[in-house]
Amino acid sequence: MKKKPVSTRPSGRAAKPSPKASSTVSIDKLRERIDEIDTEMLRLLNTRASFAVEIGRAKAKEKKAVYVPEREQQVYKRLGEANTGPLADTAVKSVFREVMSACRSLERPLCVAFLGPTATFTHEASMQHFGSSAEFIPKKDISDVFEDVEKDRADFGVVPIENSSEGVVTHTLDMLITSHLRISAEVMIPVTMALLNKTGRLSDVRKVCSRPHAIAQCKYWLKDNLPNAVVVDLSSTALGAQMAAEDATVAAIASAAAASLYNLKVVENHIEDNANNFTRFLVIGKTQASASGNDKTSILFAIRDAPGALYQMLKPFARRHINLTKIESRPIKTKAWEYVFFVDLDGHINDKKLKDALAELEGACSFLKILGSYPKSC
Repeated sequence: MKKKPVSTRPSGRAAKPSPKASSTVSIDKLRERIDEIDTEMLRLLNTRASFAVEIGRAKAKEKKAVYVPEREQQVYKRLGEANTGPLADTAVKSVFREVMSACRSLERPLCVAFLGPTATFTHEASMQHFGSSAEFIPKKDISDVFEDVEKDRADFGVVPIENSSEGVVTHTLDMLITSHLRISAEVMIPVTMALLNKTGRLSDVRKVCSRPHAIAQCKYWLKDNLPNAVVVDLSSTALGAQMAAEDATVAAIASAAAASLYNLKVVENHIEDNANNFTRFLVIGKTQASASGNDKTSILFAIRDAPGALYQMLKPFARRHINLTKIESRPIKTKAWEYVFFVDLDGHINDKKLKDALAELEGACSFLKILGSYPKSC
């Protein structure tokens, strides 16, 4: 007699229904099963939330922060490793981001300032990181975001730092030089540009409005499709959408999500010149994140003007095999021909070899500022 094959499926995980089995069960029966699962999920979510409330009480008693970025990163990592599909890891992360956001709000809703107005990519990055249960406050300028966090009008701020096509956002760098705030986390999102106007017709467009970085990312498309249009730089993509909503001859370069918010139509989607286009955002606050196991540290330092000075500054990292993922220079406004360097490094400030490298650097440079250690965006 032929032996029945032994299942190699891990215990405790539901078997995926085969196409043949599914076809023999009615849709109504399958929906009944889904309803049962939904009810059980709801029970488990509320159980999870009750534990979050207990943790919130313990945090309040011990005066610990409500938002712990390294813990959330560890949750995403663990769930990604445990995920067997068919849901993609990105879908699992989206679901649990909202679960954690809702549970966190039971401790205390977070207030997050961001470079506005609403429907900008910074707004999207803020919601992607904190979830929809946070309170989001749009600000006109990057400096306003820093000020709100510094004066405790917001728990955290979200600002753009660089785009993969157009480079660094210098205003954010300048604010990091003077501010006492720390980098608590980073957010990386793909940026897809759309041309929006009231009619949806390209022939109606006489003027194109958006922020300089967005316009630069679409310059070849604009040259080929709207060579005679007047191009206007604004402080945000959403402000361009507002102007387009008021004038049928104006088009905005913005996210497709801005179309519904400002009652516009998409003339054309994906008009960015580089399809592999990402923008990195920083979450700024007053707390230092603990090590998550996959961290980045950002620093600022200035050097004394001398031959080979920068080379000497980088040697402490090279000798310890510490990877530098970014280096950017900015002029010191109070001193002619002197520069401050913004550097991203792999590792956490509490790692011994990184701590030793920074101690050596501090002894050789004229100024050193540690902006923060935080989990890498995943």
